[in-house]
Amino acid sequence: MKRILIADDERHVLRVLSQSLERAGFAVEGVLNGAAALERVRAQPPDVLLTDIQMPRMTGEELCRRIQQEMPEREFLIFVVTSRTEVEHREWSREIDNLQFLEKPISIRSLVAKLDAYFNGQADSGEQVA
Repeated sequence: MKRILIADDERHVLRVLSQSLERAGFAVEGVLNGAAALERVRAQPPDVLLTDIQMPRMTGEELCRRIQQEMPEREFLIFVVTSRTEVEHREWSREIDNLQFLEKPISIRSLVAKLDAYFNGQADSGEQVA
């Protein structure tokens, strides 16, 4: 079973995403901040990390930067969830391998389709989605 780590400081978002992805057949773990996500990634890298940008203790951007620094050869995909669509809010991501953006509000159906495509080798894992 593919394992997905979700980092989001909004408990209701974390709960809805977790329940939806579990129903779709994924093993899901959720954490409430970027620092906890980094600890989990260090302990056992997930198959996919789904992270919000604005979180306490460590932002999603800082989490992605730290993962890139500590694990430059990592193979898991990172989905960054954001409501910010401006290009300048995404320039930092060019330094991060294997990262895609998902815009809020997230469509569960679209997310599951992206995950299925990724796990079935049908998606370019390094694609930067605008």
